[in-house]
Amino acid sequence: MDPEQLKLAINTKMPFGKYAGRPLLMLPEPYLVWFKQQGFPDSKLGSQLAMMYEVKLNGLEQMLMPLLEKK
Repeated sequence: MDPEQLKLAINTKMPFGKYAGRPLLMLPEPYLVWFKQQGFPDSKLGSQLAMMYEVKLNGLEQMLMPLLEKK
C-alpha cells in the first residue's frame, strides 16, 4: 500500500448511507465485509473501501489511528 494513498483513504469521509460523514477507517468491519461480499464499487471510493477492508481484516486499525486527522 502506498502510504499517501493509505492516509488519504483513512481520512476520506463516507459520502452516502448510514455511515455518511464518517472517516473510512471508522467504518464498522461488518459494513466493509458486506461491501466485499457485494463487490466494491469500481471507483476510487471502491478502492479505498477495499483498502480499509484489508486494514480491518489484518487488525491494523489501532496502528493507523494516529494518521486520522482531527477536524
